[in-house]
Amino acid sequence: MQLKRHLYLWHRRLGIVLCLFMALWLVSGVVMLYVGYPKLTPAEHLAHLPVLPASGCCVEPGRVVAAGTAQSPPVGLRLTSIGGRPRYLLAYADGSSRAFDARSGRLLPAVDAEQALASARQFGAGAPARYLDLVMEDAWSRSRALDADRPLHRVQLADEAQSLLYISSRTGAVVRDASARERAWNWLGAWLHWLYAARDLPWWAELVIYLALAASLMALLGQVVGLLRWRFGKPYRSGSRSPYAGAARWHHLAGLLFGGVLLAWIFSGLLSMRPWQLFDSRSTLNVADYRGGALTAEQLALPLDESLARLRQAGLHAHELEWRMLGGRAYLSAFDAAGNSRVMGQQAQDQAQRLLPDATLLAAARAMQPAARSEAELLHDYDAYYYARAEQSMYGHYPRRLPVLRVRFDDAAATWLYLAPQSGALLAQLDSRARASRWLFNLLHSWDWQPLLERPHLREALIILFSLGGLAISLSGILLGWRRLSRLRRAGKRPRPAPTPSYIPQGETPCP
Repeated sequence: MQLKRHLYLWHRRLGIVLCLFMALWLVSGVVMLYVGYPKLTPAEHLAHLPVLPASGCCVEPGRVVAAGTAQSPPVGLRLTSIGGRPRYLLAYADGSSRAFDARSGRLLPAVDAEQALASARQFGAGAPARYLDLVMEDAWSRSRALDADRPLHRVQLADEAQSLLYISSRTGAVVRDASARERAWNWLGAWLHWLYAARDLPWWAELVIYLALAASLMALLGQVVGLLRWRFGKPYRSGSRSPYAGAARWHHLAGLLFGGVLLAWIFSGLLSMRPWQLFDSRSTLNVADYRGGALTAEQLALPLDESLARLRQAGLHAHELEWRMLGGRAYLSAFDAAGNSRVMGQQAQDQAQRLLPDATLLAAARAMQPAARSEAELLHDYDAYYYARAEQSMYGHYPRRLPVLRVRFDDAAATWLYLAPQSGALLAQLDSRARASRWLFNLLHSWDWQPLLERPHLREALIILFSLGGLAISLSGILLGWRRLSRLRRAGKRPRPAPTPSYIPQGETPCP
C-alpha cells in the first residue's frame, strides 16, 4: 500500500508541473503537422534560378578549382546564379563555401547589403525588396545547417507571401525563406514545441531533455496508477469501474484510452534530442573514400560550353551545375527549374545520361570498406529507411528520388548506404544505431510508416484524434492540479487552532 501511495503522489506532483508543457507540446505538434519550421527546399531553390547562358558566360571550372585549392582541397563545385550574375561556389569538407565571380574567376569578398538586395530581387522575381539587417541568428534561422553562412542578411520581400529572406554573407545565396504565414503559425508551432524561448540558454538542450524525461516518467506512472485504480472485475459501489468523478474521471478514462500513445510521443520526443550520445554513429566508413580523391582542375577536362551543349542535346536546359568526385573521377550533375537532371563524366568521350550505372556507384561504395562483404540493390520503391516526406515535415528538404541504390555492408556497425544514380551523391549513411533511431524516434513521433504516408489524410486524422485525446488528459490534469494548489493555498491561509493541552486542571477550559 505504501508503494501505491508513492506512485499516486509522484504522478500528481509531476503532473502539476508538467501538464501545461504537455498541452503546449500537443497543440504545437498539430500546428507543425501542417506548417513546418521555415526552410528552403531544393525545389524552391531551383525554381528561382534563371537558365544558364548557352555559351561564353563563364571561365572554366578548373580555373576556379585551381584558385580555391590553396586553402584546402575542395570537395565540390557549383555554378549557379546569385543576384542575376553567374557564380561559382566552391565547397569544402568542413561545410564552408567560397564564392567566385564566374565571368572573371575572381574570389569575391564578403557580401554587403546591396548585393544581398540584388540576390533577394532575383529570388523574388523583381518584387520590391527592403533590407532589414545583419543577424547571427533569430527565431527563424535556428538551424545548424546555416552555421557556415552566418552572419545572415535579412531582406523583406513585398511579394504575395510577404517572404522574409535570409542571405549568406559568405556567398550571397538565399539560404532560407520564411513566409508571413509560416512566421505567424510557427509561434504556435515549432517555437513552442522546441521551447525556442530558451534556445539562447547554454543549457537549453538539457532543459528539453530532462523535461521530456520527467514527463515520460509522469505518463508511465499515470498508466500504472490508471490500471491499478480500474476495476476489471466487480465495479465500485457507484456502478462505475473508475473510482473518480468529474474532471478526475475524465482524466482517468482519457489516460487509459490515449495514455500509451501520449507516452510514446513524449519518450520519442526525448530521443529526438539525441541524449547521452545514444544514437551517435559507430560506422567507420569515410565519405572521402567514396569520393576517391580531391576535386582538381585536371579532373575537369571537358570545357564548360561543351558540357552545356551535350546537356541540351540530352534535353536539359541547365539552371544549375554541380561537380563532385565519385570513385576517383569527376562527374557533373545538371538541374533545370523543375528539378529534372542529367549526369555526365568530365572526360572528352562522356555523354549526358539520366542515371549512372550501378557498377560505377557500387565500385565507389566498396572502396569505403574493401574488406567487408556488401550487398547492393537498386530500389524502385521506398523502403523503411529511405522515403519521402511532405515539404512541411522536418525532413521535407531532403531529396528522396527514385530509383536509389542501397548498399548494405556486414561491418561491425552494419552500415547501409543510399546512393543517387541521378547524381552520384551519397544521400544517407545509416548504421544500426541510426536505423534504431528511425523506429524509436521517427516512427513513434511522426508516424511515418509507409502505408500511412501513402494515405496522408488518414495519418493526419489519426494524429489529430490522439492529440485531442492527449489534450483531454493534459487539460483535465491542469484543472486537477489547479484545484489541488488552490486547496493547499486556502489551507495555508486558515489560522491554526491552538493545541489542546494534554492535562487540563479540573474546572478550567483550554484557551481559545
